[in-house]
Amino acid sequence: MELRHLRYFVALAEYLSFTRAAARVHVTQSTLSHQIRQLEEEVGQPLFDRIGKKVVTTEAGELFLAFATRALKEVDLGLAMLRPGGSDLTGQVRIGATHTFNIGLIPECVALFLARHPTVRVRVEELAADQIGAKLHAGELDIGIAYRPSGPSELWFEPLYNEEMVLVVADTHPLAARKRIRMVELHQQRLVLMPEYFATRTLLDECFKASGAEPIVVAEMSTIAPMLGLVLRMQIAAIAATNAVPAAMKGLRMIPLESPTPIRTPGLLWRLGGKQAAPVQSFAVIVRKTALGNSLRHEGPG
Repeated sequence: MELRHLRYFVALAEYLSFTRAAARVHVTQSTLSHQIRQLEEEVGQPLFDRIGKKVVTTEAGELFLAFATRALKEVDLGLAMLRPGGSDLTGQVRIGATHTFNIGLIPECVALFLARHPTVRVRVEELAADQIGAKLHAGELDIGIAYRPSGPSELWFEPLYNEEMVLVVADTHPLAARKRIRMVELHQQRLVLMPEYFATRTLLDECFKASGAEPIVVAEMSTIAPMLGLVLRMQIAAIAATNAVPAAMKGLRMIPLESPTPIRTPGLLWRLGGKQAAPVQSFAVIVRKTALGNSLRHEGPG
């Protein structure tokens, strides 16, 4: 099925005349008739009844018309946005993001978005994952950026990539020279972690249990920055995603973990069945491309 089939079908359904419909789409009547037959063969049933010189839509044709019209409308809207001068989007994008993504990903994406669409208003709220979900449900946010929900959710989660979590220590820590560390080696090690109500902490506790390690959690903090500040000041370790550790923060070492490796999946959160406005769709495209580029840089060559 090609786009022209849909255009010819909608024109004929509108005019119910091969002569007028052919003139509308600038083809001959024989061409229009041939294209309609091709479409009917593909869908497996007649879309029009020919009664003498009259044309009427069948029940299948009436049902298909609504979908074909909607599809063409979306395609035409997309083409209009791609034409010169057609990308001047207006409106707003309301974004909810957890702290980790507000550090680097969100500023980068918003800067790219506003450079292309300066007339769109952007509002970003830094929220916990459950707050993002609640505001999406209430229609107070258009899009969320967080990690995959740990339990059942009525939201649609669109994964962006997988990221490995690493052990973060100060340059002076006894483990700083290690190239890799097995989770079991964190048994009785002094750690600062996120509180137990965070999905990330649940993931880490499962990894500790699987490896038989029982670390000493001497402090719990709800954001990464103070955790890293504590790591710099004490012989203590943290576990974080690589993109959550600012490159400008000197004196820290990131060491890969294994057996098992804690892996988180960042992604976009949407309301199920919600139609997204053009500015929201455009921002999501930028997030996808930027997140993928960042993940490839973290993986490095090979």
